[in-house]
Amino acid sequence: MAPDTIASWRHYVTLAKPEITFLVTISALAGYLVGSSGGIDALNVTVTMVGIALCSACASALNHAAESRFDALMDRTSGRPVPSGIISPSRARWFGYLTGAAGLGLLCPLVNPLTAILASVTIVLYVFVYTPLKRKTTLNTLVGTLPGAIPVIGGYAAATGRIDLAALPLFAVLLFWQMPHFLSLAWMYRDDYARGGFQMLPSVEEDGVRTGRQSLIFALATLGASLTLILVSDVTIVYPIAAIILGGYFCYKALSFHLDRNRHTAKQLFKASIWYVPAMLVLMLFEHFA
Repeated sequence: MAPDTIASWRHYVTLAKPEITFLVTISALAGYLVGSSGGIDALNVTVTMVGIALCSACASALNHAAESRFDALMDRTSGRPVPSGIISPSRARWFGYLTGAAGLGLLCPLVNPLTAILASVTIVLYVFVYTPLKRKTTLNTLVGTLPGAIPVIGGYAAATGRIDLAALPLFAVLLFWQMPHFLSLAWMYRDDYARGGFQMLPSVEEDGVRTGRQSLIFALATLGASLTLILVSDVTIVYPIAAIILGGYFCYKALSFHLDRNRHTAKQLFKASIWYVPAMLVLMLFEHFA
């Protein structure tokens, strides 16, 4: 199959990893809500979200291009546009360059330079640090939490023009949340990752004890970090109650996985992690307008 001969817009959307880009964007929106006081500037928040989404698409596309040879070895990823030959690696890179330029071109002049710098740092960390580390050390997942959490700081900076202590609780939530999220995914596809040569913790340990333990520890840390927002923001009594319920359920699924590591408990933890961030965003929206 000749590359790009049957590529459609849907394949380019796939390059942007829409699920990850969605989570990145709503994380940035949560940061924006924490940073904004009073009314929200609709134009500013829209430009911010579009710019950050484009930068996320950039990082994802460049990751697709960099890992295409290894993705071809894995059942889960062999059907992606680049390893399947629908889009060539060079086209994927150009798509990444264009979306990155468009995103930074929106953020720097229309939002503020700080937000653009944070987006640039995220791209560099994801593409040039996290991506190559995936084949070298199991610590890649921990390192990868940094580019995954920076967008929430970017959203906060877009609203305030600065970074201060008020942004740290939400940053910590996103930082810790990613570990159970990705460890549970890696557990479900540990054989696939091993075939691709990726050094994921569930792929290199036989019993999965560390995988389960780390998932539980970081889920508990996520809950704890979510409650520290009380110290830096004015919230109603609804926030701590809801945060404990949401985080408690997340921790329960992590505990279940820790005690009995199998595909079912891993999938349940992964699902819980998927809805945790949108649920927290809804809570943030409620608190902002309450």
